[in-house]
Amino acid sequence: MRIISGTYKGRRITAPKKLPIRPTTDMAKESLFNILNNQYYFDAVSVLDLFSGSGNISYEFASRGTEQITSVDANYGCIKFINETAESFNMQIQTIKSDVFTFLEKTSTPYTIIFADPPYDFPLEKFAKIPELIFQNKWLEDQGVLIIEHSKHTDLSHLANYSHSKSYGGNMFSFFEEN
Repeated sequence: MRIISGTYKGRRITAPKKLPIRPTTDMAKESLFNILNNQYYFDAVSVLDLFSGSGNISYEFASRGTEQITSVDANYGCIKFINETAESFNMQIQTIKSDVFTFLEKTSTPYTIIFADPPYDFPLEKFAKIPELIFQNKWLEDQGVLIIEHSKHTDLSHLANYSHSKSYGGNMFSFFEEN
């Protein structure tokens, strides 16, 4: 995987093969950030990266000037890799080792952008739990957005606060906003 734009543009990041990850493809990531670039100033947003895995999305935000980034993953190896990579690039990324659902049930700190990349084989009930907890516990700032990455075979359009989806190859991004 590589960083698409910003201070660290072009830098390649190679995660250990033993990590249980499926990084967002460069094509899908570039398309997503083109959309976000038209809506937000990256140096003025706060980002919550759920199921952060390799930290791919967090690094992209950091490279573009975002200073308030929190990455949450249940896997110790993923958190360790994000910490090491962020330190080597001198990026400010706060990491939290936690089950995402346990984390979202705690007292919230609102974020501008919340990105969630759960396992593609999640049952629909678990996908539905993500926006439910985020909107119920007010994790989003005004004008904020929740983006869930999932397979094109998963349909989230029936969930509360769903706005729209964008498809890139086998990847889908579903956007959720406060009604």
